Amino acid sequence: MTPDSEAGASQPEQQNRAPQSLEPRNPAHDAASPAGDAAPAVLRLARRLPRPAVAALAAAAVIVGIVLIARPTTALDVLALLIGAGLVLAGLLELLLPAARGDRLRVLLSAALVLTGLVVLVLPNLTVRALAIVVGVTLIVRGAVGLSAIVIGRESPLDRRVAEVLLGAAAIAFGILAIVWPDITLLVVAVVFGASLTVVGAAALLRMLRARTPRRPAPRRDTLPRRWMRTIAAVCAVVLAGGAVVATIALRDGTPVVDDFYAAPRTVPGEPGELIRAEPFTRGVPSGAIAWRILYTTTHGDGSPAVASGIVVAPGDGEPHPAIAWHHGTTGFDRTCAPSLAADPFGSGAMFVLDRVLEHGWALVATDYIGLGTEGPHPYLIGEGSARAELDAVRAARDLDAAGITDQTVAWGHSQGGGATLWSAAIAHDYAPDVPLSGSVALAPASDLTGLVDRLPDVTGGSVFASFVISAYSEIYDDVSFSRYIRPGADVTVREMATRCLAAPDMLVSVLTVMALTDDPNILAADPTSGALGERLTQNIPPAAKDVPVLLGQGVDDQLIAHDMQSAYVQRLCGEGASVDYRGYGGRDHLSLVEADSPAIEEAMAWTADRLAGVSTAGTC
Repeated sequence: MTPDSEAGASQPEQQNRAPQSLEPRNPAHDAASPAGDAAPAVLRLARRLPRPAVAALAAAAVIVGIVLIARPTTALDVLALLIGAGLVLAGLLELLLPAARGDRLRVLLSAALVLTGLVVLVLPNLTVRALAIVVGVTLIVRGAVGLSAIVIGRESPLDRRVAEVLLGAAAIAFGILAIVWPDITLLVVAVVFGASLTVVGAAALLRMLRARTPRRPAPRRDTLPRRWMRTIAAVCAVVLAGGAVVATIALRDGTPVVDDFYAAPRTVPGEPGELIRAEPFTRGVPSGAIAWRILYTTTHGDGSPAVASGIVVAPGDGEPHPAIAWHHGTTGFDRTCAPSLAADPFGSGAMFVLDRVLEHGWALVATDYIGLGTEGPHPYLIGEGSARAELDAVRAARDLDAAGITDQTVAWGHSQGGGATLWSAAIAHDYAPDVPLSGSVALAPASDLTGLVDRLPDVTGGSVFASFVISAYSEIYDDVSFSRYIRPGADVTVREMATRCLAAPDMLVSVLTVMALTDDPNILAADPTSGALGERLTQNIPPAAKDVPVLLGQGVDDQLIAHDMQSAYVQRLCGEGASVDYRGYGGRDHLSLVEADSPAIEEAMAWTADRLAGVSTAGTC
């Protein structure tokens, strides 16, 4: 029938015509209906919704979807509100613009979406992890509905069913990613859920506008361009989902796996510094040297027993060797971040000159610290526990006869390890009198912890270090509350960040997630130098070592540990009677200070040789 002939239809025919629906009638469905129209009552009610109500629903869906895409929220309550409202809108629009084939499945899907959205809206304490599960399950269910098109609705063209199946598979993949990686829930919602909601709302608006046109011809069949566009969109969604899955696998594969070597035996020696087990180690070891990874006993800062792991490297010449007690820089907080597990076990903690250490005839004894490799928690920037782990590593390494380690020891450390080195110098006399230190070399040490942590929000990558600090202090100290210092919207991001190693590929995910917090990338809810955390940070500032000479080197261009902050710390040590040789290095930042070509390394080597030779030192104070 043409428009003209439809215009000439008789008045009775116009009066008897059924109300126009927002969706085209399905002849095949009607044929299968026992009474001509077997649609459930809820669908009939949906078809009779006033146009302003339909327009409001569709417009709201578009607005919520755009907000989720363009402005990922930084507040958990706002995120829950948007997701809950989006789920309710998606469920209501399912009745008007269905993704499901078949009335019963369509109503069930709509009800599930609406009920889930209402649950999210009425539970104010829902966590981001719970929201991740909600979004993930929703995407998986919608994807399963799309996959059902292969067997349901066979009256549809084959290319349409294939497109629905592809879109369903993509939705399932994104749903799984949302559950597996909850800290990127914001990104998943923005890209997938928000975009889907926007498209559904816009499509409902377009369909409503088409339905406004009186006496319009019967719904047109899909044109070839429209079919191609639908297929291309489905393929793009699958490619995007497949790329995300492949990237996930690649990132996960870059994470080390803790093996049985690090498991404590049922019976652990009662004294600290006892060697539990050792095995040959070759990864990253220079030619001609011999090395072992070791498991040994130590103690936590509170005196309770612990087990730690480490690496011992010695020249393979059969001679006795003084020990360089190496306190490594930051590698992470999770137990998988032990340097002995890393692909680059020495460079990961900023030991770039192992070959030169060995050339001097020295052995390297490098602890992983407690909680890296072994059971945690790892005492990140908690001084005494880290220092004890290194001093006990030297004790345990002496049981390796082939290493030939003597009683002479100089402590070295960088960054986190620099602070631990200062702590070793301060407690060695009382804690490990059998490990007399000839000196302590601290390069860019984490010394003034309150000053360091206070400026982390202004430092590139500072949120990563902040996540390690908050995680460590909240787990080790009962009076430090994680929730007090971390914003609710960043809670899961920080927790997941703390499970990733600093140099691991998947740390990029955490960095991007923090960058996505467009309103406020600061993860902190309170001043970290206040309250219990501030008190504990102050408690862990390295004290003066009055009986061990210290060489403290600092890069003038260091952006993480400021030169002026370090200088103030050294003045405090001098006032407390410490023997410190303080040297600043222009043009050197935090990492370049310890690279092989750095003058700080040359001077540390010469200074160490003098201490082992018994040459007296003349320091800054």
